[in-house]
Amino acid sequence: MVEALDLARERLLPLAADVPLILHENIKAGKSILYEGAQGSMLDVDHGTYPFVTSSNTVAGAALAGLGVGPKEVDEVLGICKAYTTRVGAGPFPTELYNADGMCDAKNAGKHMAEKGQEFGATTGRPRRTGWFDAVVVQHAVRINGVTGLAITKLDVLDGLEEVKLCVGYERNGERLQSIPACAKTLEECTPIYETLEGWSDNTFGLKDITQLPEAAKALLKRIEEVCECPITMLSTGPDRDHICHL
Repeated sequence: MVEALDLARERLLPLAADVPLILHENIKAGKSILYEGAQGSMLDVDHGTYPFVTSSNTVAGAALAGLGVGPKEVDEVLGICKAYTTRVGAGPFPTELYNADGMCDAKNAGKHMAEKGQEFGATTGRPRRTGWFDAVVVQHAVRINGVTGLAITKLDVLDGLEEVKLCVGYERNGERLQSIPACAKTLEECTPIYETLEGWSDNTFGLKDITQLPEAAKALLKRIEEVCECPITMLSTGPDRDHICHL
């Protein structure tokens, strides 16, 4: 073990630095800095669907705490989410339509999203569970991260669906809920309240100009902005860097 640590020390110590100082100097010099966090907001140990979470805070504020940067140094917070909802592993998922254990909706929309979106865990390779866009979750993420703009990805995966649905609330025991219950068991008992929008048959893959989108796709994006109370500032229509519309 000592030998292994000696080898690690030789490789890692030359890389050690005062990160807060380096960042502060670059901020003072007027440079732009992008901070990127991994894992979704619902995996946050405090604000996610506990106990189906990771072991740390994944919200935007936690990145600043780890880097040693004050919140006043941040101008914008970009929230990234798909045009539908996915989850890997166990945990409550009100809008779920499809999973590897055989759950599938009657119209196969969930399977369509999983297969066309190539929904497999990046680390584990496990098939992701898929479902309709959950605006309740996204609105929660907007609040706890201070999101100033949404980046919607994989819009093209919805191409070819006759209709698309948007979860705008939950119902439990006859009561309508507008926010996520703190208890995971309570969330599992919730059923989604949907708004159904018209789908589109046009191919949106690779589009870089939002004016080229089908009217039905534009209507979906507008409704997402309204329900999530946050503007969409970026739109991805494919996996490449240049498959992006800036709104």
